[in-house]
Amino acid sequence: MQGPQSDKETVTPHTAPPIPSVSGDQQTSCVNGSDDRRGSGGKPEQRLAVRTEHLTKIYGQRLIAVNDMNLELPIGSVFGLLGPNGAGKTTTLRLLLGLQRPTAGRAEVFGRPCGPNAVDVRSQIGYLPTNPKLPGHLRPIEYLDLLGKLCRLPHQVRKPRISSLLRAVGLLGATSQRIRTFSTGMCTRLGIAASLVADPPLLVWDEPTAGLDPSARRFTLDLIRELGKTKTVIIATHILSDINQMCDHLGVMHEGRMIYSGSMQDLKRRLGRDEFTLELEGDANAIEFLAREVAKQEGVQARTENGRLLHVRVADDRKRASVLAEVLKLVDAGGMSLGTIHSGQNTTENAYLQLLQEDQAHGFDR
Repeated sequence: MQGPQSDKETVTPHTAPPIPSVSGDQQTSCVNGSDDRRGSGGKPEQRLAVRTEHLTKIYGQRLIAVNDMNLELPIGSVFGLLGPNGAGKTTTLRLLLGLQRPTAGRAEVFGRPCGPNAVDVRSQIGYLPTNPKLPGHLRPIEYLDLLGKLCRLPHQVRKPRISSLLRAVGLLGATSQRIRTFSTGMCTRLGIAASLVADPPLLVWDEPTAGLDPSARRFTLDLIRELGKTKTVIIATHILSDINQMCDHLGVMHEGRMIYSGSMQDLKRRLGRDEFTLELEGDANAIEFLAREVAKQEGVQARTENGRLLHVRVADDRKRASVLAEVLKLVDAGGMSLGTIHSGQNTTENAYLQLLQEDQAHGFDR
């Protein structure tokens, strides 16, 4: 695939040719072997799907889109690239795909350098852009068959795979329609199928739930979780709830910088606290009294909200289960009715906002 003539080129979902006519397992085995590096002790290092070193992209000496990014992503991860609009997420993905040249630094996919001429790298990636632009005059089977031919898949492999993909994304009933008649959700589903035609070991999807109705969004999230069992997946999004449901690893971008990279558990532990919330029915004064009684426990803080919510924060050296048991006893003794219990509500959101606030406060230390 040729590199773009400008940074604004529209890219349709694809897995670029050439791709060997081998099974997905064979492809993955070959790729994994390419990154079987040895440490000083002779033991294999952790094999990485993506590695960047001081990756930087500056547009026209005016806009720093990606700023000195260092990232290591293990094979088999479902990685969420999170950040507000304009943080540099899409530019990062395009650098990994070789659709743009970095101003400085380097990026590798399965140990191979990325760049406009790195066709072997793009052959290992299934890409889904935001709101994919698809050829409206074609029907779904015609479009996927064209991609399969470009990927050099033989007929006996291509045809069954197309049928399986259309069934997997729920478009078997729309195969007679031309793509221009598709809704936004249907186009996204077809774009997902297109990114999977060559069975690549790495999926790179940019805002895959953008513009989808609740049903299509739920379908997409479930599909990502299923694909994450056998592939490495990178999802760029600004929707926190999607990250919480899909990903086991997370990178947070802000103003072009990667301000956090690690596991979801590590991100939540940044808050240094464990919380749960009880929704209660009863007299507001009784709930206030309950909060004061709960706060008398060692290592426990409690506060009320709107006269019916009780937020309880537990210190690291206390077991949440034992604290919750004591709180429930007090609820029962106070004659209140328990509606629901929420555990760790907004933990990811709080940690994310804390990261952004810390980054803004660092000034020249960033």
